[in-house]
Amino acid sequence: MKAGQEQRGALFRSIVPNQHTRVTYAELFFDLVFVFAVTQVSHTLLGRFTPLGAVQATLLFLAVWWVWVYTSWLTNWLDPEKTPVRVLLFLLMLGGLVLSTSIPTAFEARGLWFAIAYAAMQVGRTAFLWVSTPHSRMAARLNALRITAWLAVSAIFWIAGGFAEGNSRLALWGVALCIEYVSPAVRFWIPRYGASSVADWVVEGGHMAERCAGFIIIALGESIVVTGATFADLTWTTENVAAFVSAFVGSLAMWWIYFHKGAEAGSEQISRSSEPGRLARLAYTYLHMPIVAGIILSAVADELVLKHPEGHSDLKTVLSAIGGPLLFLLGTILFKHTIRGFLQLSHGVGIITLAVVAWFAGELSPLWLSIVTTAIMMIVAVWESVSLRSGAAAQLSE
Repeated sequence: MKAGQEQRGALFRSIVPNQHTRVTYAELFFDLVFVFAVTQVSHTLLGRFTPLGAVQATLLFLAVWWVWVYTSWLTNWLDPEKTPVRVLLFLLMLGGLVLSTSIPTAFEARGLWFAIAYAAMQVGRTAFLWVSTPHSRMAARLNALRITAWLAVSAIFWIAGGFAEGNSRLALWGVALCIEYVSPAVRFWIPRYGASSVADWVVEGGHMAERCAGFIIIALGESIVVTGATFADLTWTTENVAAFVSAFVGSLAMWWIYFHKGAEAGSEQISRSSEPGRLARLAYTYLHMPIVAGIILSAVADELVLKHPEGHSDLKTVLSAIGGPLLFLLGTILFKHTIRGFLQLSHGVGIITLAVVAWFAGELSPLWLSIVTTAIMMIVAVWESVSLRSGAAAQLSE
């Protein structure tokens, strides 16, 4: 029995203080599935841009994000270089492919397939963590038990929703998501064992930050792929070329806003934090959602503008062209506030400016709306870079 416990414990990463744990190739390989998943979500939203369609696409996005981020927590604890963990990731990839291919018709014919794939990934992965944790790591073992219990309850609603139809499916899946999103906030409290403590959430901060930064790259890459594929199929006119350039510069601005200073600062902060688990839960598990959602929504806007750059902007073009950057800036300002302790003025002004533009956006052509929102994002990126550089220079001179 003792040898078996030691063998299970050997699946855990060896975390060395003040040393960054690298992201493995197996994790990067696993992430490829979610390039497809993100593409499926954006295309689903584009194909049914109605109030109900937006709610459905949002639910699907939240599910995709949650299954990915939970796997990132697991690979922060377990070592993907170990064969059992690597096999688990490959099985999760297979489940992710079933999940992704079911997204376009998740509220029609393939709802049960989506539900089974999702529930199997969530419960199966966490049960593996529970079984892999030796009794000598009792706090971690109880934590895995708590998470498994919550996910098992939510799985009931996922599967029930898969059998249901129409609004009943939406309601049941909404309940399932609420259970899963609330559970970390209440620290996975269950009867008899209570809630986990912050000390139980031991993570390697640099690894978690790098994993989430990788998902941002996935979302931005999906945006560029959609833009390039759409542009390649069009007749190249002056308007289409301008829309293509605007879309590319907009993606570049988002990359600059997130990666130029924010991603590195977040990695350093969580690596130094005395409570990395709390910071990982707030800054990376929750606050990265609007960032990724903003990128996906912006990709939808880019495709709409490329196909119809002229005329007045309709409602779905306005909502996606304004809503994408707005969600992105809202997520980044909250993320950076968590790691820096202050609200970035450039981001706040960008959010207010986008809200002002929304009032008369319908009078602009889709192309000009795209150019205006891209210009706002570039101004935010440049403003932040200059202000942080000036702040650093002032500190050096003191």
